[in-house]
Amino acid sequence: MAGGSGTRFWPASRRAVPKQFLPIAGGRSMLAQTAARLRGAVEWEKTIVVTSRDHADLARRHLPKLPPENLLAEPLGRNTAACVAWAAIEIAKREPDSVQAVLPSDHVIAPAKEFRRVLLAAAEEAAERSALLTFGIRPTSPATGYGWIEAGPPVAQRRGTPVHRVERFVEKPDRARAEAFLAGGRHLWNSGMFVWRTDVILRSLGEHAGALHERLRRAVDEGAIESAYADLPSVSIDVAVLEKAAEVLVVPVDFTWSDVGSWSALPGILPVDPAGNCAAGGVALLAEDSTGCVAWGKSGELTALLGVHDLVVVRSGKVTLVCPRERAQDVRRLVARLEREAPGFR
Repeated sequence: MAGGSGTRFWPASRRAVPKQFLPIAGGRSMLAQTAARLRGAVEWEKTIVVTSRDHADLARRHLPKLPPENLLAEPLGRNTAACVAWAAIEIAKREPDSVQAVLPSDHVIAPAKEFRRVLLAAAEEAAERSALLTFGIRPTSPATGYGWIEAGPPVAQRRGTPVHRVERFVEKPDRARAEAFLAGGRHLWNSGMFVWRTDVILRSLGEHAGALHERLRRAVDEGAIESAYADLPSVSIDVAVLEKAAEVLVVPVDFTWSDVGSWSALPGILPVDPAGNCAAGGVALLAEDSTGCVAWGKSGELTALLGVHDLVVVRSGKVTLVCPRERAQDVRRLVARLEREAPGFR
């Protein structure tokens, strides 16, 4: 899934080149890293990328080995339910008995070998069950920005990895509930990564999001995706299907994972200097009496910091962003203002 707008990574992430096409977590784009992580488990011929029509050419440049017919270009952003449904309908036409993995293109996961092991374990379980599987991240903090999953008793084990029944989903709890979840040990972060059989997800879409599923099915048959998307609701696959489905399982994972939700997440996934400062994007950083800062810029540029602490400093094109790290999630508020007041900088 490569259709997000990445507003929290403005000004590096823009309408023309959003987050998944940037080298946020290394030398390659996040989309290219996601695809590379699958090699050894999924062939290029069985990899489908769903992105926006505006970014289709960009996706092809970042993934030159992707078969042309495996790129689906959405005319409008309609959240993940439409994305999942369109891909599932297309896959069913090619391999109706297949198992699918649904993966965001902007996560950081390591080591890749462990990710592939767990992915294949989940695929084996999905192949034998009429269930929807999701991956749950073992929490390390009482995070309020994630959805949480309450895991029930284990129902199976695959390749040494337990599979649990999902008792319920909890959407972004307040601090007190998140602390209770962390202390209780039965809750996991919802990673937004899924595995299921093609027939199972299509049946679940028909049961719980019937109008969306039928509209897209007819559109694919008739070659009318453009008009179909104009009528579709903007809803996540979690809300549309998983929170309503009777048979949902969760695979707890121990690999390192981050959804890299804002600039403040970079020190957790990239090297930092002895004072906790992090430089990304190729920029050189000169920090004097400064701690816990994040700097982004192009190779050949320099950011100099003196006597400042816990700041985000981003230089991209003709725009510079400076904000406290604790306010990094609020960058989207600036983007919303830009849409109204200065769209040329969006």
